Amino acid sequence: MPFYESMDLPLPAMCPHCRFKYLLAFWVFGRFRIAKSGLSGKTIITVLPESVPFPIYERAEFVSDAWDPLTYGEDYDASRPFMDQLVELQSKVPHPHQVGFKNTNSDWADDTWESKDAYLTRSALEVEFVNYGYRILGCKNSVDVTMCWHLDKSYDCLYCFKSYNLKYSFNSRDCIDSLFLYDCRNCQNCFMCWNLRNQKYYILNQPYSKEEYEKKIKEYNLKSRAEIEKLKKEFWQHVQNDAVHRQNYNVQTVNSPGNFLNNDKNCYQCYFIEDSENCKYCFRGRGKEDIDMAAPFDTEKSALGSMDQKGYGNICNLYANFCRYSAYLDNCEECEYCFGCVGLRKKKYCILNKQYSKEEYESLVEKIKNDMKERGEWGKFWPLSSAYAGYNLSLAQMQFPMVKDEAIKFGAK
Repeated sequence: MPFYESMDLPLPAMCPHCRFKYLLAFWVFGRFRIAKSGLSGKTIITVLPESVPFPIYERAEFVSDAWDPLTYGEDYDASRPFMDQLVELQSKVPHPHQVGFKNTNSDWADDTWESKDAYLTRSALEVEFVNYGYRILGCKNSVDVTMCWHLDKSYDCLYCFKSYNLKYSFNSRDCIDSLFLYDCRNCQNCFMCWNLRNQKYYILNQPYSKEEYEKKIKEYNLKSRAEIEKLKKEFWQHVQNDAVHRQNYNVQTVNSPGNFLNNDKNCYQCYFIEDSENCKYCFRGRGKEDIDMAAPFDTEKSALGSMDQKGYGNICNLYANFCRYSAYLDNCEECEYCFGCVGLRKKKYCILNKQYSKEEYESLVEKIKNDMKERGEWGKFWPLSSAYAGYNLSLAQMQFPMVKDEAIKFGAK
């Protein structure tokens, strides 16, 4: 494909779904546990398992001047596979205990950014007072919300957007004071409804006056767990048997075969992405002209990455932030023109955590790439043996579940 050729990459040997599995296997979705920082002994809460080979530092310590990742630098050994040397480096260099920053009172959270009072929450941006959230943006005062944007005072919602006081709902937008909605838009005071647009005071898709609606709602014992569970079963029977279903959940999307796409253009075989253009085989995130990416976020012209965020022109990066023109990085931030590095911050022209001049860097990278091509390494992502956790404790297990024997045969831990 032209995109691979433009980045001097070989064509992939795996099918798209296997590539998704492979990249998502590096995204830890483990259990929260209490541990100690390897630098200060400070108590930390992390989803990284005890089995990781590298030290775990508290996030603020990881980005501090208390240690120098360049002290772990190694010379390139042309007689050995480059990936072996990179994985050895990865096993020595400290990693942060959490993904994300600028959070307040959110110790029991991971992959959470610029948030406050998030508890047992993951993959969140700009949220406040949220418990048990996953992949949420701008949500406040809500509990049990998954893949939701800009909800307030909401509970038990999946794939809902810009709503207030919404409960037990799926795929609904711009709704207020409603319960049990499926595929509703701009609705207010609606109960147990589906496929509605711009309506008020509906129950089971039937209109009521304001007074009739309020009287009818009081007949339901909504404070009873047993009653709620009964209503859930009834609601999903209506969704299954009575609702009209679209062929996909795409919104404002042009020329983009895939699903759960929002405001995308010319994206091919992408899923759960938004505000993206000219991307191929991307899963969860947003970017431009990316290919084979898991969780890109504001990346551009990058390939084969997992959790590569706000990057440009990168290849095979893992948990990288604000990096450019780099390849095979792990947990590096604000770096450019770096190759095969771990834990670096604000560095340039580094290889295996060793500093070089611009000329030395360019010459050695060319040699390493040629050696990798001869060994069949170039353009292949990190080996699954270098994932921080087992397949069963990764996002891959959530999206593409496998039993233990299948995961091991796939090559995962």
